[in-house]
Amino acid sequence: MMMTSMSTMDKGENGGEKCKEREEVEGQEEEVSNGYTTTTPQSPREGSAPGTAAGAASGPTGGTGLTGPLGGLRTLVVQQTSLERPRETWSKKMDFLLSVIGYAVDLGNVWRFPYICYQNGGGAFLLPYLLMAVFGGVPLFYMELALGQFHRSGCISIWKHICPIFKGIGFAICIIALYIAFYYNTIMAWALYYLLSSFRPTLPWTTCTNSWNTANCNRYLSSDHNVSWSNSSTSPAEEFYTRHVLQVHLSPGLHQLGSISWQLALCLLFIFTIVYFSIWKGVKTSGKVVWVTATFPYLVLLVLLIRGATLPGAWRGVVFYLKPDWEKLLSTTVWIDAAAQIFFSLGPGFGVLLAFASYNPFHNNCYKDALVTSSVNCLTSFLSGFVIFTVLGYMAEMRKQNVDDVAKDAGPSLLFIIYAEAIANMPAATFFAIIFFLMIIMLGLDSTFAGLEGVITAMLDEFPHVLAKRREWFVLGLVCVCYLGALSTLTY
Repeated sequence: MMMTSMSTMDKGENGGEKCKEREEVEGQEEEVSNGYTTTTPQSPREGSAPGTAAGAASGPTGGTGLTGPLGGLRTLVVQQTSLERPRETWSKKMDFLLSVIGYAVDLGNVWRFPYICYQNGGGAFLLPYLLMAVFGGVPLFYMELALGQFHRSGCISIWKHICPIFKGIGFAICIIALYIAFYYNTIMAWALYYLLSSFRPTLPWTTCTNSWNTANCNRYLSSDHNVSWSNSSTSPAEEFYTRHVLQVHLSPGLHQLGSISWQLALCLLFIFTIVYFSIWKGVKTSGKVVWVTATFPYLVLLVLLIRGATLPGAWRGVVFYLKPDWEKLLSTTVWIDAAAQIFFSLGPGFGVLLAFASYNPFHNNCYKDALVTSSVNCLTSFLSGFVIFTVLGYMAEMRKQNVDDVAKDAGPSLLFIIYAEAIANMPAATFFAIIFFLMIIMLGLDSTFAGLEGVITAMLDEFPHVLAKRREWFVLGLVCVCYLGALSTLTY
């Protein structure tokens, strides 16, 4: 704003001569990185008439001031100050990039993309996938980063800048994020249970002599050449997952939920404890944690890819993964699956990218960030396909089955049954089991950080006077709500 001082007319004692002076005090308007406009007053021009003085003083609130000797020059200063707290920013640019990559690269890249790819034409699926990424996913990804960086607001308060009547969308995003937090972290609790069970010379899902095994259990290791695999056979890994970890056999269905597995409840409590102490202070702390959670999975994927490529039959899985079936491109289902996968993977519309970008400097190059992070995400999905299907080819070779018979399982069972069984057949199985399930936990943690940070930022921006100074307590309450909601996913 411009501060203007006006001098009054000063009359001399002797007489009729009038002198009129006018002086302007200019302010310097500066656009700072946090998006607010501040005014820095400058001193008045020198060279006033003798006997006059100019001064500027602001009141206790920084509002107005009126100074000057009687009969002299009086200066009126009006200054506007912002009462809003300065917005937190990322410590380093790399903290932001790793946080976005950690959010985008999650469990869906490891188990969902390979399954969707081979189901919809193998290598031919890459064509609709790339088209949907270029014309759909990446533009939305960039738009959300740009909106968050420009308006510096979460997914609720940003609508007052766009269309206030749509603010309900922001609240709906927060509710959906809570639903996701209820079940998503349960998968990490399973992985933690597997991780703790891996610290023994013989992995528990390799034998059929345990208390949870049934008569259909068929121990089928690479050294057991005399064992035949039938359709009624169940592997030790499958029974360990369904009967020991989930214990689904203790409940006949949804009409009888049964008790809560106390082992999984403790694992989930440990997971939420890590989540809380990673995000309770804001992006300053979570930006440091993602240096581990976002980079460690790539190291493990590289190790597993090298190991999988050396297994017998690995080439069968790769051929099955990439062999193009161009006729499937004529089906609309393939194009719908491609669009669903790219939106599922990049994750625009969940308020997370808005929240992360709102802590960027105002002039950050978010266009370059969008291209880099979305490219890394898509390449990671493609790489994960080789990691999964080299092992599936090895399993098909060992069972003397087709790859599609082995790869019929999708979702969590692909990791916790098929891949866990394949790891048990490798030399140094304990080592590979530990790093694999550590990778699963890391992939889930940074996505959980991001999902909850989207909710936290939205609520703090919408109710700053109530929550701004109580962030730690608000985050603690949010994590407790998510834990209580997740308990329903731990029943039999």
